[in-house]
Amino acid sequence: MKKQHTKISSQPAEKVSDFAFQKTILSEGVRVITERIPHVRSVSLGFWLEVGTRDEPPDLNGISHFIEHMLFKGTSRRSAIEIARSIEDVGGTLNAYTSKDLTCYYAQVLEKDLPLAVDVISDMLTDALFEPTEVKKEIDVILDEIRSADEVPEDRIHDYFYKNLFDAHPLALPTLGTKETVSRFNREKALQYMRDQYSCNRLVISASGNVDHDVLVGIVKGKFATWPKATERNFPELPRPQKHVDIKTEDAVQAHLCMGSRALAYKDSRRYSALVLNTLLGSGMSSRLFQNIREKYGICYSIYSYLDFLYDTGVFCIYASMDKDKLDFTLELIDRELEELRTKTIAPDELERTKSQLKGNLLLGLESTANRMSRLAKMEIYLQQQFSLDEIIQGIDAVTCESVWELSQILLNSDELTTTIIRPE
Repeated sequence: MKKQHTKISSQPAEKVSDFAFQKTILSEGVRVITERIPHVRSVSLGFWLEVGTRDEPPDLNGISHFIEHMLFKGTSRRSAIEIARSIEDVGGTLNAYTSKDLTCYYAQVLEKDLPLAVDVISDMLTDALFEPTEVKKEIDVILDEIRSADEVPEDRIHDYFYKNLFDAHPLALPTLGTKETVSRFNREKALQYMRDQYSCNRLVISASGNVDHDVLVGIVKGKFATWPKATERNFPELPRPQKHVDIKTEDAVQAHLCMGSRALAYKDSRRYSALVLNTLLGSGMSSRLFQNIREKYGICYSIYSYLDFLYDTGVFCIYASMDKDKLDFTLELIDRELEELRTKTIAPDELERTKSQLKGNLLLGLESTANRMSRLAKMEIYLQQQFSLDEIIQGIDAVTCESVWELSQILLNSDELTTTIIRPE
């Protein structure tokens, strides 16, 4: 068993604002990383699998999300209700989610109940039964989930947008899958996919809160000894970015639009400039989009932008919803804002306000042990190292007006923007 601390295995855990990061690599390849916060009474625990929608072949689209559901449906030791009660009976929470890149099973419990949380999630991951009757029921549940999402234009437009942005690439696939693919799932397909993708070297266990690192390592040790080691993930080449406009006329009350582009990978050193640019443009009520479109003209109830950092690329997107008669004017106003950023560097005082907002959001988010646990895991998975809070703040402080302008030439390039619109019938 190989033990590491923050960056160099032979040194003591790095101290940042009284918090300590520690990392151990178990003999089978599972990575365990923790951050101790001694003044809280709880622990947030996550089991992160490096497998997501992008790993699925088209005919199995949605199976990562399906497996995530099925692991809650019973093991040899616990029924579905016993899995739920085991954590909730001690006041904790247990949940999971699937994304393009990752699948995460997580819990939040009191510090004394950490062994229970580890045992429950490990049991789910290593001994799920996939009983045929439960498989059939869960297929029906997910088909209902897909139908529910299809009825909400705010949900389905983002699936359209990703499809237009990535074309035939696996990143274009919807996380839930489609009615056609999910309907064809069965026990054998799910178990085989899990055997192929759920492996020791793709598992990161992260915990934040009042957690003793060595105790957690001792609890986890041996839990996944029977899991294989998978080969490295092999992502197909991304299609070349190009301008794309897709207008869909559908049954909807309002018009909805997504406009954006490929962005940066999680490990890209320019990510701090990207975060500043996104915050300035569309994050919060003080952003340019909100103030100059919603507040000034009152034509959009909802308008914002967001960034999604992935392994090898990212997504920048502006979303807005408005009355169908105001769609064209909204597009014109958004174009004005993007042109402003492309042609003029931002003022130093606006840059400082935006950086202050971003740093404040970061610090407030880190009041949550769940957010800290997630941050630990993602830095390990995407960066293979931990950055202290001070280092992240320094990265934000180093952003300049010129670096934001240079990035706007890439993310807001009018020749490569993808625009997806749902126009009411």
